Amino acid sequence: MSDQIKFIVDNLNKEPFRKNYNLITFDSLEPMQLLQVLNDVLAEIDPKQVVDIREEMPEQTTKRMLSLLGILKYKPPGNATDMSTFRQGLVIGSKPVIYPVLHWLLQRTNELKKRAYLARFLIKLEVPSEFLQDETVADTNKQYEELMEAFKTLHKECEQLKTSGFSTAEIRRDISAMEEEKDQLIKRVERLKKRVETVQNHQRMLKIARQLRVEKEREEFLAQQKQEQKNQLFHAVQRLQRVQNQLKSMRHAAADAKPESLMKRLEEELKFNSYMVTEKFPKELESKKKELHFLQQVVSEPAMGHSDLLELESKINEINTQINQLIEKKMMRNEPVEGKLSLYRQQASIISRKKEAKAEELQEAKEKLANLEREVSVKTNQTREFDGTEVLKGDEFKRYVSKLRSKSTVFKKKHQIIAEFKAEFGLLQRTEELLKQRHENIQHQLQTIEEKKGISGYSYTQEELERVSALKTEVDEMKGRTLDDMSEMVKKLNSLVSEKKSALAPVIKELRQLRQKCQELTQECDEKKSQYDSCAAGLESNRSKLEQEVRGLREECLQEESRYHYTNCMIKNLEIQLRRATDEMKAYVSSDQQEKRKAIREQYTKNIAEQENLGKKLREKQKAVRESHGPNMKQAKMWRDFEQLMECKKQCFLKQQSQTPMGQVIQEGGEDRLVL
Repeated sequence: MSDQIKFIVDNLNKEPFRKNYNLITFDSLEPMQLLQVLNDVLAEIDPKQVVDIREEMPEQTTKRMLSLLGILKYKPPGNATDMSTFRQGLVIGSKPVIYPVLHWLLQRTNELKKRAYLARFLIKLEVPSEFLQDETVADTNKQYEELMEAFKTLHKECEQLKTSGFSTAEIRRDISAMEEEKDQLIKRVERLKKRVETVQNHQRMLKIARQLRVEKEREEFLAQQKQEQKNQLFHAVQRLQRVQNQLKSMRHAAADAKPESLMKRLEEELKFNSYMVTEKFPKELESKKKELHFLQQVVSEPAMGHSDLLELESKINEINTQINQLIEKKMMRNEPVEGKLSLYRQQASIISRKKEAKAEELQEAKEKLANLEREVSVKTNQTREFDGTEVLKGDEFKRYVSKLRSKSTVFKKKHQIIAEFKAEFGLLQRTEELLKQRHENIQHQLQTIEEKKGISGYSYTQEELERVSALKTEVDEMKGRTLDDMSEMVKKLNSLVSEKKSALAPVIKELRQLRQKCQELTQECDEKKSQYDSCAAGLESNRSKLEQEVRGLREECLQEESRYHYTNCMIKNLEIQLRRATDEMKAYVSSDQQEKRKAIREQYTKNIAEQENLGKKLREKQKAVRESHGPNMKQAKMWRDFEQLMECKKQCFLKQQSQTPMGQVIQEGGEDRLVL
């Protein structure tokens, strides 16, 4: 699991995702964030999946992802119950469900992109059979299928062109490089023309050089024609020899054999060919078809994991055990008739196998003979192309072998001389190294002597002067050879340009043909795509209309269903009310007093009387309260004033007790006065 998470994180950090996750941050993602990461990976595979899942319902998100994973042929591990858990885990963003999906998607992104692209055009729209009875719908569906098949063929051709190794970019680069080289050559030629203009009779010399070039090109063309004619003559001679050999063999066979033997041989060949056509080839064709069907099934199925392989191995073991049990039961029966028939069957199967083996050996021998004949013809052609001579035969071949032996002895002697030279070269190289070391030591001693004498660098300056003088002489010689070198360079450049042109001529022809073919294919692809788009647009409009009709009918069905439930509820309520009304009437009409007391009317009248009595009492109480409200409020105010007065006296008394007397209290006429 850790390797899986590491692989996912590494791929998410690369282009085009660039998430900048590590193992901790990725493992700590919320379910909604993990679903958004999965949606981003799916959007990279199919651009239609670019959606912010926060703005989408969870059911729609799950449905969209499951449909795309089904198109991409993702197979969740486990059986049907695990499939339901997979759906639930995808809804809630479970890590054990999403991690394997991400690992599978990131392993094969390019392959899945291609599969998603092809799914847009190759997933067939299923049209109901009742709609196909209409002629226009049937014709449109047939045209749609034809366009789909045409798209398949065009896509295969496009893939073959992509994988053929033919790169137009490389050719364009070569052409651009050759154009740059051409510009440089033109500039050099112009410079050389300016220099040549000073020479006398330069126009005549240029004309002669031009005629010489034309004649050389003509000579090359004639040599090429001559070589082609030689090849054609050689092939014609070979064909003639082959036909003559066949004629000789047929004449020899006709001379030595009788009509009966010829007929017998022809009958044998006819039997062999009829056996091959009626028995062997159909069996091989059937086996190849089965193998192809099996391989197509294997390709169509998704990649199998270790658990799937173990399951298949267990099934194979079970089937093998069942086969062994059936064989044992058959052997236990041991019926005599079956035993005799089995003997004949075994003999017949052995004979048929031998017959098939001999037929295969004969076919292989014929194929081997044909291959050897082809190889001989190819080798003779190659030897003729290399040497221009035919293959040696008989005495000529013996003389050629003796000549090769004499040359091999000369080669051995020369090889021995070369080995001696190599050994002497090694000795000379060693002596050179020793002399260099001795020279370095002498130079070092010379430098120390020069430093002692005060003339350090004298030998170095003298060597530099000698080297500079030698370089000056070389430069003077090069200046003398400049004009000749320039003329030779012009000749070389002209020959190089002609070689490049001749080498590029077939490539340019092929490029033109391929460009024309590419333009035709692109034009045809655009036409097919426009036809497909128009057909898809028509089908999409029809589908949208049908969806609108279905949506309207569903809404109408829902409205009618809700109205039906509403009416049912109203009917039930009315039935309950009607039942209560009948019970009330029965109780009200009944002569029994207890039944009357149970009636709702009696209960309501009783409650009304009780409430009226209670209201009367409350009104009387309200009246009494209103009458006593004023005196009571006045009395309450007097009590509050009395409390304040008593509190004030209390405070004064406490202050008098706690402090020194600040004044004199005088009592007059029942009042207390404080004089400071």
